[in-house]
Amino acid sequence: MEPQVAELKQKIEDTLCPFGFEVYPFQVAWYNALLPPAFHLPLPGPTLAFLVLSTPAMFDRALKPFLQSCHLQPLTDPVDQCVAYHLGRVRESLPEMQVEIIADYEVHPNRRPKILAQTAAHVAGAAYYYQRQDVESDPWGTQHISGVCIHPRFGGWFAIRGAVLLRGIEVPDLPPTKPLDCVPARADRITLLERFNFHWRDWTYRDAVPPQERYSEEQKAFFSTPPAQRLALLGLAQTSEEPSSTSQELHFTTFITKKPQSPSRGWLSPRVSPPASSGP
Repeated sequence: MEPQVAELKQKIEDTLCPFGFEVYPFQVAWYNALLPPAFHLPLPGPTLAFLVLSTPAMFDRALKPFLQSCHLQPLTDPVDQCVAYHLGRVRESLPEMQVEIIADYEVHPNRRPKILAQTAAHVAGAAYYYQRQDVESDPWGTQHISGVCIHPRFGGWFAIRGAVLLRGIEVPDLPPTKPLDCVPARADRITLLERFNFHWRDWTYRDAVPPQERYSEEQKAFFSTPPAQRLALLGLAQTSEEPSSTSQELHFTTFITKKPQSPSRGWLSPRVSPPASSGP
């Protein structure tokens, strides 16, 4: 890895990794090459970017402390707000840089996603994006089959959070990192995609590979609970009072997304496929 890339990666990791994030560098060109122009990131191809994902550790290290620190202020979407806060801390850690941050849930006014999270994870080498076209002679006929990313160490027990783009920092010699194909067998890919598309509520697709760590039972209960009831589940009351200065200064981070359907909010495949559903 180039010294400049290694140094910037370390700075971002120092900001995020204590809270359960992982960070992977990639070139904008690798991402744009797999997508039609309408979905391109509008930056020069060699521009350096970092894919950010969360691991199971984030629930205890990040989301719960964040909810406790923000209990005096209204939260319309605590998880997304927490993600935005901590991605914002990356910008603060690089004051001399032109930092653009795109969270996985952000969309343009026409509702087109600003970043295709699963595609970004694939090109960054973070997680392999398995899709219908990865199954030879697939058995699904005319059924729509969404793809899903699998992490080599966490399986499906993770979430893609967004990307950090560094305008003006170009790394044309950065070598690409291929994602690990951890579900190589055709039968296992069929099982994975069927569990993800038809049985996502039972969580089993996430065990496509033996994970080093899974979501705790508390996490699973939290993300299976309707959003309006989640704070009560953790014993936290929501009020309309203004936040205290202390709560504004606390540095915490986040975990999963809205629906327990997918480990990311990828919309298009690296080779272009229909939108995939969102998830924690």
